[in-house]
Amino acid sequence: MEKTNTIKNTRTIRNTVIVHVVLTILAVIWLVPVFWLLVTSFSDYDGMDTSRFFPKVWTLKQFNKVLFHSDNVVQFPRWFMNTLIIAIFTMIISTMFVLMTAYAMSCMRFKGRKALMNIGVMLQLFPGFLSMIAIYFILKSINLTNSHLGMILVYSGSSALGYLIAKGFFDTIPDSLREAAYLEGASEARTFFRIVLPLSKPIVVYTVISSFLAPWTDFIFAKIILNSGLSKDWTVAIGLYNMLDKSLLPTYFTRFCAGGILVGIPIGILFIIMQKFYVEGITGGAVKG
Repeated sequence: MEKTNTIKNTRTIRNTVIVHVVLTILAVIWLVPVFWLLVTSFSDYDGMDTSRFFPKVWTLKQFNKVLFHSDNVVQFPRWFMNTLIIAIFTMIISTMFVLMTAYAMSCMRFKGRKALMNIGVMLQLFPGFLSMIAIYFILKSINLTNSHLGMILVYSGSSALGYLIAKGFFDTIPDSLREAAYLEGASEARTFFRIVLPLSKPIVVYTVISSFLAPWTDFIFAKIILNSGLSKDWTVAIGLYNMLDKSLLPTYFTRFCAGGILVGIPIGILFIIMQKFYVEGITGGAVKG
């Protein structure tokens, strides 16, 4: 018996070591390009230097050029502001759409509810880029191509289809809480805002972050819609992609790396701010539950 336990323990240790080794290798493979992008952004050399991993001279010159010395090729502050405006408005509108749709599907009963849910799930199965050409011509017919407003409307308009995860969270909230609110004379809207949402901070935070990330990191749709050739209208993704043109690499590659680092800052800040509410929501739900 003791021998059998020893063999099992040995196998467990061996499997654990193998798993950790594999995960470490995968983590290194994933992190090395990111780390190289980071250290290259501090290089004094403007182009791509593949002869060494770490820069020969460390400097903040590239960040200074990206942020304060715009030219005909690089207008990073303008791109950053364009993307930030689109992402913030999309985040607000999409979060409202997703949470309200999820609440209606989870807590309300009406004719055609299941049919609408099935249609929503089926539409989610189709890749979004299949509809981009049709969306482009629709926006063109109402003169909203090369428009940030058109991008906000499209990003937000389809967001309600992503209600399923939020609905699953709302399903876990006891019906007795809402029924008690109804007995006190609360309307459906008051029940939603005063009872359900305070108990749903984790899913609200998830929805806010995912709604912000979609327009912030999108390239394909932005490239199709913002096709006027005017760089002042571009988003960060389009602007950084343009800096990778073969003719621009010797002059702008290190600035591209600096811009890539700056793009990640709002995501990090958003996550740090929201993490507090995420933890509070989980612990609060555990106490109330």
